[in-house]
Amino acid sequence: SRSPFTAPGALTFTSFSLFVHLTPMSFAPSPKLSAQPLPVHGAGFHDSLSRALSSSTAGHHSTPIDNDHDHKKFHLESDVDKFDIEGYGINIHRIFRNAAVPILYEQALAREAGSTLTSSGALMTRSGAKTGRCPKDKRVVDEETTSGDVWWGPVNMKLDDLSFMINRERAVDYLNTRDQLYVVDGFAGWDTEYRLKIRVICERAYHALFMRNMLIKPTAEELASFGDPDYVIYNAGGFPANRYTKGMSSSSSVSIHFGRQEMVILGTQYAGEMKKGVLTLMMYLMPKRGVLPLHSSANEGKDGDVTLFFGLSGTGKTTLSADPNRQLIGDDEHVWTEKGVFNIEGGCYAKCINLTREKEPEIFDAIRFGSVLENVVFDENTREVNYDDVSITENTRCAYPLEFINNAKIPALGVHPRNIIMLTCDAFGVLPPVSRLTYDQVMYHFISGYTSKTPGTEVGIVEPTATFSSCYAQPFIVWHPTKYAEMLAEKLSKHGSTAWLINTGWVGGKFGTGKRIALKYTRAMVDAIHNGTLEKVATEAMPVFGLQVPVSCPGVPSEVLMPRNSWADKGAYDATLTKLANMFTENFKLYQDKATDTVKAAGPRL
Repeated sequence: SRSPFTAPGALTFTSFSLFVHLTPMSFAPSPKLSAQPLPVHGAGFHDSLSRALSSSTAGHHSTPIDNDHDHKKFHLESDVDKFDIEGYGINIHRIFRNAAVPILYEQALAREAGSTLTSSGALMTRSGAKTGRCPKDKRVVDEETTSGDVWWGPVNMKLDDLSFMINRERAVDYLNTRDQLYVVDGFAGWDTEYRLKIRVICERAYHALFMRNMLIKPTAEELASFGDPDYVIYNAGGFPANRYTKGMSSSSSVSIHFGRQEMVILGTQYAGEMKKGVLTLMMYLMPKRGVLPLHSSANEGKDGDVTLFFGLSGTGKTTLSADPNRQLIGDDEHVWTEKGVFNIEGGCYAKCINLTREKEPEIFDAIRFGSVLENVVFDENTREVNYDDVSITENTRCAYPLEFINNAKIPALGVHPRNIIMLTCDAFGVLPPVSRLTYDQVMYHFISGYTSKTPGTEVGIVEPTATFSSCYAQPFIVWHPTKYAEMLAEKLSKHGSTAWLINTGWVGGKFGTGKRIALKYTRAMVDAIHNGTLEKVATEAMPVFGLQVPVSCPGVPSEVLMPRNSWADKGAYDATLTKLANMFTENFKLYQDKATDTVKAAGPRL
């Protein structure tokens, strides 16, 4: 017999049904949506399209449904109003719109190969062949209303309007071959003045649950009056792009059309593409409204003071912002307005590699009923997850609602930040563990977005490697990086925020000779920033980079604060310092055409 779920994870049993039958409500047509429908091909096309599905590289297979099974046996129904999506050219009437978590669990377990439950109640899923984003397959349509705004190049690669429409029709035609679909309507942005209405149309329950967690869930009243969305995401990731379409580089494609307010996904079922697609939309639209979108985490102290944390993967952004003594506003995406900051998302998307309750209890305990785990390895007998096993991918992830964090602040808004902390993991052991930045240095390091990769993190890396990502968000920015940097500097100046650079990487030598600074020391520095102690400490200028390094910090050995002092081989330090400074200078050449002289002067000087 089949055992449907009831929140928060209990099972309801029936002794009558021997088969699963998944039947969402059939909705009567509602007034057409404003989007112009595309022509839908006939049965012959759909037959050939279905035969072509086997060529998909997405690696996902759905379990077919026995449509002749007795409907009285068992139904999975989404308790939503009458709804259709014919206005988008999609003529499927078996739609799950904003379905409840138990329903999406049942759908995934019954229809999607590789889905199962963990011992803690989370849903484990597989994203197929793609276990991470495909930045080289991202395209932005070059159209007249937005072309002059976009920073064109390797980050924002051009796509013409015709190619986008071919991809769109390919996605719509594929979705029309499905027997049922999922729609998720939600908001991007906790501030109602700036939030966007997002609609996701997809074929997988996994994707629907993921975006149910990551978008801000509308109330029943807001859902009833949702109307036309601001942006639509067509997720047809189970079907490949046609690599012969102009502008395509592979069978995967993520394309955004700002003019049509649409995004199309083909050939990848990695759910993070949707999340970062929404961030890209906000990265473009918010500056047009005079507010600053940021790829950052944020938390709030007991006195209401807010700190923003910038940092690339592996720098400690999530770990340091998840502070038991401070409320979490958000872990990844925010906007700084004239009123303060707000979280863009309704959930968190945490890396799970080497996760333990001891190191990150807030994240570990959030992985429960309602969460989505991607590409993890588990014990088949106990269903306990082995977070140390990276045989599928090192990019194991979990998406969970913000409210699963015990000290999350909801609504996720805060006042103007008192402190800005930029995080780097310097495996060269050159940068100081903590330093105070001038506003010009903020702009320089924000534009640079430096961290490093260590040997073993990727195939072929045998020594520390510098990584630069503009604004700590290069794959998602749309405008030139200096636009975001100038807005950040203006915010800091206007509101008197203090900016810091914290290195969570190596001290006493580079990777292989030194050691990574102890987390307890980094936490002590962050605590000293929050309680105001570090701001009162005298500083000493670091050679070449000109960073102002505190001469002392409570709970931190003074000998580690100035990097050269902790190296046994001073000559080796000086050589490594010069090497890293040259890397910074070479990287900044990409942006110096639009940077001011004072910002360029804030970089390293040899």
